[in-house]
Amino acid sequence: MEEVLLISRFITRSLILLSLWFLCFPPGVVCDTGNVSASSNSSSKPKVINIGALFTLNSVLGEAAKPAIQAAVDDVNSDPTILNGVQLKLLISDTNCSGFIGTMEALQLMESDVVVAIGPQSSGISHVISHVVNELHVPLLSFGATDPTLSSMQYPYFLRTTPSDHFQMYAIADIVDYYGWREVIAIFVDDDYGRSGISVLGDALAKKRAKISYKAAFSPGDTESKINDLLVEVNLMESRVYVVHVNPDTGLNIFSVAKALNMMGSGYVWIATDWLPSYLDSKDAVDSNTMNILQGVIALRHYTPDTDLKKSFMSKWNNLKYKGSAGHAGFNSYALYAYDSVWLAAHALDVFLNEGGNLSFSYDPKLHDTNGSMLHLASLRVFNGGEQLLQTLLRMNFTGVSGQIQFDPDKHLVHPAYDVLNIVGTGTRRIGYWSNYSHLSVVPPETLYTKPPNISIGSQHIYSVIWPGDTTSTPRGWVFPNNGQPLRIAVPNRVGYKEFASKDKSPQGVRGYCIDVFEAAISLLPYAVPRTYMLYGDGKRNPSYNELVSRVAQNVYDAAVGDITIVTNRTKIVDFTQPYMESGLVVVALVKEAKSNPWAFLKPFTAEMWFVTALFFLFVGAVVWILEHRINSEFRGPPRRQLITVCWFSFSTMFFSHRENTVSSLGRMVLIIWLFVVLIINSSYTASLTSILTVQQLTSGIQGIDSLISSTEPIGIQDGSFALNYLVDELNIAQSRIVKLKNPEAYLRALKLGPKKGGVAAIVDELPYVELFLSNTNCLYRIVGPEFTKSGWGFAFQRDSPLAVDMSTAILQLSENGDLQKIHNKWLTHSECSSQVNQVDENKLSLNSFWGLFLICGISCVLSLTIFCCRVFTQYRRFSPEDEESEIETIEQSRSSRRSIRSTSFKQIIDFVDKKEEEIKEMLKRKNSNSNKQQTSIHSFSDGQASSPS
Repeated sequence: MEEVLLISRFITRSLILLSLWFLCFPPGVVCDTGNVSASSNSSSKPKVINIGALFTLNSVLGEAAKPAIQAAVDDVNSDPTILNGVQLKLLISDTNCSGFIGTMEALQLMESDVVVAIGPQSSGISHVISHVVNELHVPLLSFGATDPTLSSMQYPYFLRTTPSDHFQMYAIADIVDYYGWREVIAIFVDDDYGRSGISVLGDALAKKRAKISYKAAFSPGDTESKINDLLVEVNLMESRVYVVHVNPDTGLNIFSVAKALNMMGSGYVWIATDWLPSYLDSKDAVDSNTMNILQGVIALRHYTPDTDLKKSFMSKWNNLKYKGSAGHAGFNSYALYAYDSVWLAAHALDVFLNEGGNLSFSYDPKLHDTNGSMLHLASLRVFNGGEQLLQTLLRMNFTGVSGQIQFDPDKHLVHPAYDVLNIVGTGTRRIGYWSNYSHLSVVPPETLYTKPPNISIGSQHIYSVIWPGDTTSTPRGWVFPNNGQPLRIAVPNRVGYKEFASKDKSPQGVRGYCIDVFEAAISLLPYAVPRTYMLYGDGKRNPSYNELVSRVAQNVYDAAVGDITIVTNRTKIVDFTQPYMESGLVVVALVKEAKSNPWAFLKPFTAEMWFVTALFFLFVGAVVWILEHRINSEFRGPPRRQLITVCWFSFSTMFFSHRENTVSSLGRMVLIIWLFVVLIINSSYTASLTSILTVQQLTSGIQGIDSLISSTEPIGIQDGSFALNYLVDELNIAQSRIVKLKNPEAYLRALKLGPKKGGVAAIVDELPYVELFLSNTNCLYRIVGPEFTKSGWGFAFQRDSPLAVDMSTAILQLSENGDLQKIHNKWLTHSECSSQVNQVDENKLSLNSFWGLFLICGISCVLSLTIFCCRVFTQYRRFSPEDEESEIETIEQSRSSRRSIRSTSFKQIIDFVDKKEEEIKEMLKRKNSNSNKQQTSIHSFSDGQASSPS
């Protein structure tokens, strides 16, 4: 009879669940909540308030949450400062890790008119129950459902009282980035909890330029054999960084199987989410076998500050009457969040009642039985104050045993933080903290909250880790896939310039400069690299290097080794190593010996330099003449003689053969500075002319890339080179002018024929090829113009390949120890031609090299003229023209009276300046003597009048 009743009850609950599901999600219709009618009202101050609890009792989280929730209810009921004597009545339902049973238990719980539900711990069950509480307006406070998607607007009555996995996944991404890993493998349980957490992890890693290379999902009930198959598949892959996001009740199976597969040794990295510390913390003493399989694992645990409130709760935990056993067993961080969830509900209810909130329930007309149904939907009632209580919960702010309880606008707890743990020996050691405020640090988060946030790379720190295999060396994080396939390396099958890479009969199959560099770099890596070389191309013409790089990006090859130029469009699809050879495009053309020029003596200086030099010769000569004219008889005489003197003196200083002596101090100063300038100019001219006349000069009709662009003559390039795209796309040279050449022999033929006989005017190619080509041409051809691009050669790998980084480090090491140069000398030693293409115009001495000397000379001349003029002006002011006019009165009377005063004054100044210095001084002496005589006679006349009788 009892079995029949149980079956009947089970069927009834199942029908209720199905009916409620269709009620919440009718096909193609979005239902709005209809008007509710009050059927019963409770008093404003009830004596008892029902709160519910939904979680799996027989679980790691449930065993911690149940005594914590019961203890919290007792503490609230015994606290007279809250709820004013109103008692909380706790109704506990066991979800038994089943969404179906959990939903039925939730419906039964709602029949008891609960105003707040605490739980569940499962994210999957939370998704289903959230629809129930949404319809009945009952806030759901979950202490254990960490699925990030539960924070969406779809679940307005769901409120999480523990940090979301959103933050935990960003903490893991920061750890991965801290150690420089670029790929991880996610091992997770295939349910809402696992899928949503790993989805956020993928987004967080993408922001750090990392990724999840493989998602290894398993069902919650999978056997160890299935887990074994999954880990065997994972172990064949490249990445060695594993993130384990599973349930604490079954998660240890992953590590026990991994231990059996030797995946817990050196080189592996295991990162576990908070499920692992929750399991370990709930055990009073973990057995040694369990700890042995967890050695070196990194795990995250919810961080809760060590406040006095927390310490008080911890001291009471060991003796809680609700626990099944005494001691520390069963405790983990979720017990703190469960305890605070009850207090959050109590504080909110206290505010709710004080603000006049009414604990009343109403019938929803949509929830009724039809056609004789026995589902009893009418027993479910809507909490009228649910919206008000929800808003009250969201604005709560108090300190609980887990820390500050306050919600941000996204309904997340403020200041989410985690301990970063390293499992070693018989326990765990904290190696740092992670918080949403400052990310990784070795300082407790609450200390950093008082400082400005700093998440820069330099501020991220955690202590050293003991990794699996009992090593402190940071694992590389990847290995070559253990699937029996060596690295597939493509090598261009070249037709010409086989010194760089070519086919060989040796077991390796290839040889050349590029191959030796690659092999030398591989030998420096701390691990073996199984590889096989595969020729790319038919051997009849050089392959297209763009296509070769594309094949690497398409996973046809794992890498490409050869003379591959690093250009922009290639870096977008593959990763290149550090360049092992510098390169760049240059122009090669036929050159001839320059013919002698009868006007070669003019080539040392530019026309501007010649003009300024000649001008200064005349200018300095004129300045010296002005300074010497009044006191030096050699600079006086008829105008014609003086003009010849100026010119002769100016240009004779070039050879230091001037015969005129300078007398004035200013003239000597100007002459000394000018002779120094002349000395420098003579020396520079002599050196430049000597170089032009003695060094062999070569000339070419092509002066560089600019002259090629402006011409219409054909241009040769190497077949398969990127030079074709550069000349056509970047320099806008017509593709019809481009001639593809296969090898150095084709280069020679094309250059000898020239553009008029079907050849080319010049060849554009990369510098390493050109140097090798020129060494075999007896210096008949030269590089003309400068190198007009800068690039380098590197090895190409698939995007995000960690081998590219290690190979770059190895290439730098080869360069530093000199091995790279030795390999270069082995394959590419060649003779160089000393003669250069004629660049006389570029080597001419210009005014830019001498303007400082001319500036000094010019300043000295101007300064001397200024001093001279000031002295002459002073003398002129002391000299009185009227005195002189009285002596030559007859001359002045014969002059025209219509002459302007300005003309007379200018003539007087010129005449004054033209006089000798001695004449001026003599005239000034006479003037002073006459002035003294006049003053003496005036004084005598005055004295005579004073002594005469009146």
